[in-house]
Amino acid sequence: MSAVPSFSANGYGSSVVRTARDAEYDIFSRVTGMLRQADASGQGPDRIAAVDKNNQLWTILASDLADPGNALPDHVRAGLLSLAGFALRHGHQALSGKVALAPLIDINMAIMRGLRQETPA
Repeated sequence: MSAVPSFSANGYGSSVVRTARDAEYDIFSRVTGMLRQADASGQGPDRIAAVDKNNQLWTILASDLADPGNALPDHVRAGLLSLAGFALRHGHQALSGKVALAPLIDINMAIMRGLRQETPA
């Protein structure tokens, strides 16, 4: 999932060495925070902005996963592509207010745990 660092904030002037996993975790954390805030505030521009940013993230990830040069094992890529498809479909439904944001938050949290190699509590 090497395309994500281009989506994350620049760290100009930072002396901290960050891995691609760190950048991926950070962007998932920011987008998930936006989704949580939007979920708490209900319908409106916050929800649209958060879901749109989540859709952008999953679109970038899907593109990277579909690239033949992606180094992840095929079964992992296939699983993540399937998850991306669900996240995007659910995101489009969430934009119209038809579905809750909780599944998107849960998916992102699971990805974040995987990036930190944590097990669910």
